[in-house]
Amino acid sequence: MMIENNVFYRAFRTTGGAVPFDRISTADFEPAIVEGIKQHDAEVKAIAENGAEATFENTIVALERAGVMLNRVLGVFYPMLSANADDELLKVSERMAPVLSEHFNSITLNEQLWQRVKHVQEHFDPGQHDAEDRMLMQETYDGFVRSGANLEGEARERYRQLSKRLTELTLKFDQNALKETSQYELWLTAEDLGGLPESVLDATKQAARDKGREDAWLVTLHAPSYVPFMKYSDRRDLREKLYMMYNRQCTAGQYCNLDVLREIANKRLELARLMGFKTFADYKLQHTMAQRPQAVYGMLDELRDAYLPVERAEMKRLGEFASQLEGRPVEIKPWDYSYYSNKEKDSMFDINDELLRPYFELGRVTQGVFGFAKRMYGLRFTTNHDAQVFHPEVEVYDVTDEDGKAVGMLYLDFFPRPTKQSGAWMTSFREQYVDGDGNDVRPLVTLTMNFSRPTDSRPSLLTVREVETYMHEFGHALHQLLSRCRYQSLSGTNVYRDFVEVPSQFNENYVYEREFLDSFARHYQTGEPVPQELIERLIASSQYGAAYGCVRQLGFGYIDMAWHSIEQPYEGDDYEFEYKAVKDVQAFESVEGCIMSPQFTHIFSGGYAAGYYGYKWAEMIECDAFDKFRQEGIFDRATARSWVEHVLSRGGTEAPMTLYKRFRGGEPGIEAMMRRDGIQRVK
Repeated sequence: MMIENNVFYRAFRTTGGAVPFDRISTADFEPAIVEGIKQHDAEVKAIAENGAEATFENTIVALERAGVMLNRVLGVFYPMLSANADDELLKVSERMAPVLSEHFNSITLNEQLWQRVKHVQEHFDPGQHDAEDRMLMQETYDGFVRSGANLEGEARERYRQLSKRLTELTLKFDQNALKETSQYELWLTAEDLGGLPESVLDATKQAARDKGREDAWLVTLHAPSYVPFMKYSDRRDLREKLYMMYNRQCTAGQYCNLDVLREIANKRLELARLMGFKTFADYKLQHTMAQRPQAVYGMLDELRDAYLPVERAEMKRLGEFASQLEGRPVEIKPWDYSYYSNKEKDSMFDINDELLRPYFELGRVTQGVFGFAKRMYGLRFTTNHDAQVFHPEVEVYDVTDEDGKAVGMLYLDFFPRPTKQSGAWMTSFREQYVDGDGNDVRPLVTLTMNFSRPTDSRPSLLTVREVETYMHEFGHALHQLLSRCRYQSLSGTNVYRDFVEVPSQFNENYVYEREFLDSFARHYQTGEPVPQELIERLIASSQYGAAYGCVRQLGFGYIDMAWHSIEQPYEGDDYEFEYKAVKDVQAFESVEGCIMSPQFTHIFSGGYAAGYYGYKWAEMIECDAFDKFRQEGIFDRATARSWVEHVLSRGGTEAPMTLYKRFRGGEPGIEAMMRRDGIQRVK
């Protein structure tokens, strides 16, 4: 690949620095990564061999600003791996992952560079620097220590080997999960459609047509297909069959992850022991709000004790409801919960997804989400028709503030495709920072979802849960867009893992607020607003299943902590290991052959190792934060300005609790979350 033909070799010459996707091919990535590494190596070498005394500016800040080209290419490469990865790009990733791991290890294990960093740390005068400088100093120093800089001889070489191997393993785990999900299909005939509403019938028929079949209906394991089928299908046998497909992913065959996950857990343990820690959880949590495994288990156990009695009562009531509905005793199985809970919720509140779905047309929801940001933060979103996109379905918006000043760009990618991972997430092609010339470089943010596609007969209509998902990911986007930091490594969502979900989960509260819903929810055919009595029923139903949902999340947290709290290499039965981890919070008896761990990408390939508890930790904080908005007004601009000033704009420039306490005036507890969920402690 000739240099002049590869756009990554120089700054993007586009308006706002938008990514020129029309001039990027898969073949561009590998040579650009190799060249980016070469340039970064040269920059690091110059810093390490600088003859002048090591200072904060010529060492710490210089390191922060090094690697411009590599950041540019990786900023596009990594998002494409999850959103638009064909087989060729996945192969590039397989080749480059160990190379990149070795490159970054070579920086933190560079003895000459480490001595300069250590010198700056030892002579650093906090009184001469502001909070952001102090955090950059601490994060840089800690990053070297946590990456083995204090190790010597064989230990240092073993750290390098472990890091490289873990990079290979986590990539393999992730790719296995992606490929496995795309393999499963449940084909239906006309006799199999009982209970499915029109929206699901349209989607399954369209999925079959996309596969060249006009005589059938198709269900897959992607969330927009799997979730509604499990909720509505009257065919218990098919629900069980689909459940088994979903929960046996990556347990056998070509894409089996059992051996992979065990090796990941054991290699992580070895790395932690090498660094002087008892377990990987001890090592990982040192750099979080929780800091210690005991604090994590303390929160999980406190929530378990508060929510479990309510969850047990919920499940007992659901079993009685199902038995009465069917006219015979019904034992609720895992593949029954969504089906019967939907019917019970409908019977209690006369509300379900299909009643509300017509009011949540995707375009209108987007208008509502943007309207929320305008009302809260003064942001405006204008369609950018000129920016290039990586897929024809992607939409791009210029984001400006109340004065018309550029805030950033937002890319929206809504629908499933074979080259996209399941789920929903926010990432950035470029994060916010201030460059060496004092220019405020604004972020390029992308939101990726997997909503139901429009069909021949109707537009994309969202469920309430999908509207929550949209608002959640938009919260992450706002954290990036509203960032006002100097250093990229501290900007936006570059915060402790157990704080990063606070802005996103905070946003979800608005989905159950009439004032928000009234701003956009209209029937896609008639244009009529959601009837007020329907909104009242939605709000009344918001606490339904809260205990079950919490306890289910606790189960995931306990699985994560179990794998990362092992003190000896584990070679036993993976199924028994997982069952033991969740036995105290299981809603159902274990189903033979079903296991979460082999497809648990969050903890084995997605950065949440010993960190999944962070969702509940963040929920505790955001519920406390929303309480303040309830007191002052959910759209109160003064409170919103304080939220931006102390939280959303500050990134990771100070400790999260320090920032939060400035906004709230004190530390949070679980009481606000319990009030929201209607949970009372059992005396």
